[in-house]
Amino acid sequence: MSKVLVCVAWPYANGTIHLGHMAGSILPPDIFSRYNRLLGNEVMMVGGSDQHGTPITVSAEKEGVSPETIADRYHEINKKAIEDMGIEYSLFTKTHTENHIETVQDVFTTLLRNGYLTTHESNQYYCPHCAKFLPDRYVEGVCPECGAQKVRGDQCDACGKTFETGDLKDAYCVHCHSAPEIRPTEHYFLKLGELNDQLLGYLEGKDWWRPNVRSFTTNWLKDGLHDRAITRDMEWGVPIPMDGWDSKVIYVWFDAVIGYLSASKEYSKIIGKPDYWKEYWMDPEVRHYYFLGKDNIPFHSIIWPSILMGYGGLTLPYDIPANEYLMYKGGKFSKSRGGAIDMPTVLSKYDSDVIRFYLSIVMPDTHDSEFSWEDFQTKINTELVGNLGNYCHRCLSFTKKNYGVVPETDAVNAEVAQEIDRAFKEYSEYMQSCDFKKAIKVIMDLSHFGNRYFDSMKPWALVKTDKDACGKVLYDNLTVVRALAVMMWPFMPKAAERIFDYMGLSELEAGGFEALNVKLVSGTELKDPVPAFSKVEIPKEVLDAEKGLLDGGSAEPKKKEKKEMVTVADGPFKDFRKLDIRVAQITQIDDHPDAEKLYLMKVDVGEERQIVAGLKAYYSKEEMLGRKVLCLANLKPAKLRGQRSEGMLLAADDEEMGGSTVLLLKPSADVPNGTKMNCGMENSESRIEYKDFTNAVLKVGSCTGNVVDLGDKFDVEGEGLPERIAVVLDDGKVVPISDGNGCFATVDREITNGAGVR
Repeated sequence: MSKVLVCVAWPYANGTIHLGHMAGSILPPDIFSRYNRLLGNEVMMVGGSDQHGTPITVSAEKEGVSPETIADRYHEINKKAIEDMGIEYSLFTKTHTENHIETVQDVFTTLLRNGYLTTHESNQYYCPHCAKFLPDRYVEGVCPECGAQKVRGDQCDACGKTFETGDLKDAYCVHCHSAPEIRPTEHYFLKLGELNDQLLGYLEGKDWWRPNVRSFTTNWLKDGLHDRAITRDMEWGVPIPMDGWDSKVIYVWFDAVIGYLSASKEYSKIIGKPDYWKEYWMDPEVRHYYFLGKDNIPFHSIIWPSILMGYGGLTLPYDIPANEYLMYKGGKFSKSRGGAIDMPTVLSKYDSDVIRFYLSIVMPDTHDSEFSWEDFQTKINTELVGNLGNYCHRCLSFTKKNYGVVPETDAVNAEVAQEIDRAFKEYSEYMQSCDFKKAIKVIMDLSHFGNRYFDSMKPWALVKTDKDACGKVLYDNLTVVRALAVMMWPFMPKAAERIFDYMGLSELEAGGFEALNVKLVSGTELKDPVPAFSKVEIPKEVLDAEKGLLDGGSAEPKKKEKKEMVTVADGPFKDFRKLDIRVAQITQIDDHPDAEKLYLMKVDVGEERQIVAGLKAYYSKEEMLGRKVLCLANLKPAKLRGQRSEGMLLAADDEEMGGSTVLLLKPSADVPNGTKMNCGMENSESRIEYKDFTNAVLKVGSCTGNVVDLGDKFDVEGEGLPERIAVVLDDGKVVPISDGNGCFATVDREITNGAGVR
């Protein structure tokens, strides 16, 4: 067992944390911490709210309250949001505490005693109109490096360039917008230059650091290290422990990074072991990991190591897996500049595991990534629900229904065992290197394997002919489910623990990864499972607004399109009569160029159409190409991830099984492409919205003679009805979907009776 220190960047307590914070620096360390706990390592994970500095005073001035009022308010709000996301710190604290102030002042005086601090005058922006020196966030201007506008006085978020006073072009005071003067003021400085050689030796050979971290660090070192001010002309912050410095405080960047040390000390006191922190900070074998956004890289790769070297005797960072930015509508998430989607609001609408999954697969690890509600909905519904959740649920529910317990077997199928072993090795390599996006892809790939294995063994048929053989197949699948639950726990802990509970297994974390080496105990009673995940539906107005922005929509009102009148008879089936369902054939299929889970297809519906469909979780290209399908041909065209889609393929979706089975509808006979499956009714060809389609009730069930079982049994008319049939229901009446001439809508294999069509 090893000890691991996980350090989490401190969000400013001047507003509510948003998705950018979560994806960038809060979720990744929790994933890593949980992974190490499953390994059996002893983990201390620390962080908290950065309560000092100008972001707090800016917010306080806007509201007319004290900085401490603002800082404590948002500390509590953010702490709750973090806990609601399932993020488990050893301690989530704050910087405005007696413990932190004492620790910062101790570091300050030790560096001074060791000769690494000095005082001299420096130039600083001063606003004559406001009659005060201006901290960095009270000054904005143009970046001299890249030309970005409204850049703050200390660093450019666009290119990463840091500034000295006077570097900004066209600087102005954010309060009164007048041009500031540059005046001398006395401050303490960290003598970085004297630590230059030690720092170069420390940085040598850090090949495991991410390219963005190495690049930022190298760029800083190119110019050479210069003394850097660590105090500021402010009243809010850690007091300088020197006589005559009452009007100044320790600069927040110096104060905040010391928080990792102060939080470790505070946690040690809380657990009743005051010296416990030393086991992490004074043992060179303990690895320290720092999770942060790219704007904080130089403070952790150069300045914090320099402080630790100057202090002496403390462990330096082992890895700094800094993330890039999560973008929204082409811009960076920001509390102070808007554009944020705050965590309390998101958590009030969506399950935390669902959010954790999406942020993990779009995590901005080595480059900026884009958040969109459309993509959120697509990935959750097709991958999380349609693949991972559905596989786990179909295995558990089918086994519970037919056996009630873990079935008997001699040994796990060799192919299954090898696939689990291969997946776990690959997953472990990625997790150890903090490559979480690739690690979760391994989990999804293993789930895809499980789905294919389940389908290939056809347990729904095997259970009728050889129950013992079927039990062995299900044992194999339950072994895959257990492996998935263990591997997904760092990413989606609640769902993983529920799956373990359904399987009658003991506490997941306690068993750790060793559980993968232990055979499931046959005869263990299974609980009635509930799908681990549910589909999400983003409000149409949200998607429309987002799409308009992403497509470069104009602010000018759009002209209303002329709509055709749709005239249908009153009474039953009027909603169905709006649908133009036709037989189609897939003539070409490719991967969507901008969405890895979507197919881009050409289909023949009597004419060529392009259709985008999220069917990768269920069908391979080989299974799709040349296939006869049913297509909703009069759905209004829409752009899906930048590609025009001119219709929708119809599929049976097993909602009772959590969507565990999705089967494309097809014609029961070889009829020409373009054949209308309108049940002999007069159907409209006018363009409809998706919501119009959902108004019609279409279901699939098994058919015996002229009785269709949809959960309840209904009499239907027709000759030569297939074994499984799609029907339309309205006002208590049920009609098979057909061309009116003996060709019916059907599916390839068994599905739960009453499964809906989408």
